[in-house]
Amino acid sequence: MNFKKILFHFLLLFFLKTTLSGQVKNIGLPEIRNYKRIDYKGGTQNWNIDQDKNGNLYFANNNGLFQFDGSSWHKYNLPNFSSLRCLKIDATGKIFVGGYNEFGYFKSDLKGNLEYFSLSKLLNENNIKAIDFIWKIHLFQDEVIFQSFKKVYIFKNNKIKLLKAPNRFQFSFQVKNNLYFQDVAAGILKYNNGKFFALEGSKALNNTEIWGMFPMNNDKILITTLDKGIFVYDAKKLISWNTPANEFVKKNNSLGGVSIKDKFFAFNSVLDGIIICDLSGKIIQHINRKNGLQNNTVLTSFIDNKNNLWLGLDNGIAFVNENSPFTYFGPSYGISTVYASVVYKGNLYVATNQGVFYHPWNTAFEEDTFALVEGTKGQAWNIQVIDGQLFCAHNSGALQITDNKSVRLLNTKGYWSFKKVPNNSNLMIGSNYNGFALFEKTIKGWQYKNQIERYDKSVTSFEIDGDYLWFIKDDILYQLGIDENQKQFKTIKTYKNLSSSAKGIGSVQHLINHVVFQKNNHFYKYSHEEDVFFEDKKTSNLFKNIPNIRNLNEDFYGNIWYFFDESLGVLMKDKNGTYKNVVAPFSNLTGNLVYNYESVNTIDLNSIFIGLTDGLAHYDSKALNNSVTRPKAFIRSFSFSNDTLIFGNGQNKIGKYSIPYNSNHVRFTFSAPIYENVENIKFSYQLEGFDDKWSNWSSISLKEYTNLMEGGYKMKVKVKNSYGVESEETIIPFTISPPWYRHFMAYVFYILSIVASIYFIRKRIKTKIRKNKYYETIEQRRLYLEKESKIRQEQYELEKEIEKLKNDKLQIKILLKDKELVNNTLQVVKKNKILNGIIQKLKDINVESFDESTKFQFTKLNKSIVKEVNADKSWKDLEMHIKNVHFDFLKRLKEKYPTISPRELDLSTYLLMNMSTKEITEIMNISRGGVELARYRLRKKLDLNKKENLIGFLMSI
Repeated sequence: MNFKKILFHFLLLFFLKTTLSGQVKNIGLPEIRNYKRIDYKGGTQNWNIDQDKNGNLYFANNNGLFQFDGSSWHKYNLPNFSSLRCLKIDATGKIFVGGYNEFGYFKSDLKGNLEYFSLSKLLNENNIKAIDFIWKIHLFQDEVIFQSFKKVYIFKNNKIKLLKAPNRFQFSFQVKNNLYFQDVAAGILKYNNGKFFALEGSKALNNTEIWGMFPMNNDKILITTLDKGIFVYDAKKLISWNTPANEFVKKNNSLGGVSIKDKFFAFNSVLDGIIICDLSGKIIQHINRKNGLQNNTVLTSFIDNKNNLWLGLDNGIAFVNENSPFTYFGPSYGISTVYASVVYKGNLYVATNQGVFYHPWNTAFEEDTFALVEGTKGQAWNIQVIDGQLFCAHNSGALQITDNKSVRLLNTKGYWSFKKVPNNSNLMIGSNYNGFALFEKTIKGWQYKNQIERYDKSVTSFEIDGDYLWFIKDDILYQLGIDENQKQFKTIKTYKNLSSSAKGIGSVQHLINHVVFQKNNHFYKYSHEEDVFFEDKKTSNLFKNIPNIRNLNEDFYGNIWYFFDESLGVLMKDKNGTYKNVVAPFSNLTGNLVYNYESVNTIDLNSIFIGLTDGLAHYDSKALNNSVTRPKAFIRSFSFSNDTLIFGNGQNKIGKYSIPYNSNHVRFTFSAPIYENVENIKFSYQLEGFDDKWSNWSSISLKEYTNLMEGGYKMKVKVKNSYGVESEETIIPFTISPPWYRHFMAYVFYILSIVASIYFIRKRIKTKIRKNKYYETIEQRRLYLEKESKIRQEQYELEKEIEKLKNDKLQIKILLKDKELVNNTLQVVKKNKILNGIIQKLKDINVESFDESTKFQFTKLNKSIVKEVNADKSWKDLEMHIKNVHFDFLKRLKEKYPTISPRELDLSTYLLMNMSTKEITEIMNISRGGVELARYRLRKKLDLNKKENLIGFLMSI
């Protein structure tokens, strides 16, 4: 059995080496990337493609010349804005182009911009109008040949030479060192030294269009026509190339093609994309709209410097990554999410969410899709070869596939996977939705025996170590011991941690002939005797520089495939038993793996199948070394102020640039002519003189710096491709000039100015010292006089203050005198009242009864009292005195309130003098109520509210 297995793998290896020894793989499809017109912002049709020595790609488009550097697109127009039909780049970097009534070349100017130079201007005006479209350009010997339908324009030594077509040219082709033209009447013409020579037997193709000519062995030429198929020309006659490729061309019409490393041909078609065939005409790949191409009409094809295929389409551009170690089986092959794959008895089987599909392994994967194995429709979780039999773990049960159309149902429960019992070759255990089941090999084949009792939860994956099953469920590690009759688990142990330092359990797997347990990349083995886990440091060391893994598996060759986050890596085992970590190539698959159900099927080192969410990937680990080359990074543009320098357009020398300080806002764009897996291309940069370290890897291809200080800088950039290979540094040195006020000459001026200023200041100081001594005397005199004046002023102020105090004191005295006068006056008034009373009483006395003497004395006394009363003028004197003293107050009050009466003025004066109500009644000779009424009327005239104090208001006037 082992011999058959080894023989089988040897035959597979031999087959693959014969089919994959060239560039093109016949298993799966390469990565196809479409660029739509909205991506490059141009016309739909792309007629020709070429590449310069820096790796930039150029496309002859209906809207002009388009350049693609891997990061950005750039458009260049002809002077007449005509459509381009062809282009060709010479060794000096000149880009020769041909359009309608115009041809010439683009060349980089001093700033790196592509500048157009017209060669059609070397013709006279009549010849320019007769040019029509230029369809082909050839760099032949020391000539540049532009071919239109009617003429050939030969550019040499800055002159144009014209050759007319014998009748009418179709197209022209360069085959090795020969140049051929097709004339619609004369057949195929060979060009040599300015003349045409007809090829014998080539007129048979006059009634069709030749779109491609390719070299073959023995100096034969392979010729593709538009609608007559493919022919082989042997210098005398044309022979139809009876191959599958020819049948395809006849059916779908050919628009030429390209030779791939002299081992394959790629033929463009009008109706059905492109085919790639070997030298015998056997179709290796067929790429069309069904399997990823955005348009089925391929106008041109081109092989770039990495042997990848570019297609100019009738609507858009396509990139076919033929140089990759990966090819894919996607929806066009009829398969969806792949959970497992296996090669069994000449067929490749895949377990998917729609069922089990198969495809003959030894048949080329052309347009055939995978076929469904009948009876397997639905979710298939796994497919395995155990003991020479094919088993499928299916949602519908445990299935055994005996051939492509025969499926035997072993058990109806849903199953996840199967494993042989190590110490009993006739037993196998399957994990299902209700725990575990036992299967037994009998004379009739494998049969379901029984469900193993005491554990009934669903387990997706498990390992067997002797009589024990190991698996993780709900973050707990289970150890299930099987009893002797295999009907139940005799022991069930659980573990939450592998050790005191390793909390939790990451995964369980079979690795290097042992069941091992892993947490945070530390691997442990189990001791049944001591019931403990101990670390396997040798295995742990293998993973010490690897991100924390989720799971892993070991293939037939000892390679260890590990899964982390949503990515994949592998430790490839060498012949000497050491391991090499390979992770970068698989970054292309990140996010496309089936999470927690990852599958890797290693048939041999040339054929490794990896399950994806949208199909199956085929990986050739040996092709990786051939496809990976060191990338090259470019600083695509360097912009500052209103100026931009373009690099990568053919320049070889990068000078040192000086930038004025007012342009210290700089901008850099990066590019790398890498076209495969562009989403995984990363840039890192450092501006030496500003940045302390390199930036983190990023897909951003632009960087700006603002407000840079003057000085020397070096902008450095490097790129890392999807395989993790880094480029060398690309460096652009530049300096920023200082502002004028920090220029060297400015500093010289500053120093001279400082020296002159010091001299001048010193001289001025000496002069000032002399003057200061004079002014000091003057100043002292001035200060003395000011002080004296100040003393006098203060004395004057003091005298005024004393005078004011005297006046205030006098005023107080006057007020006191006024008060005293009022009081005296009131006493006099009282006295007069008393005297008047006495007079009245004297009148009531009957004097008739008195004697004459008494009567005389009585009369004399009466007259004396009356005289005293009539002679008293104290009241009038009081009123006059009060008016004189309070004249200013009464004047202000009258001016402010013109309607106030004299009586109210008197009342205001009495109130100002702080006289009591009783005193006012006596003076004004009114009642107490009259005084209150007079006060009320006075408040009303003065517009005072109830809360305002009347006396305080009068004192404020």
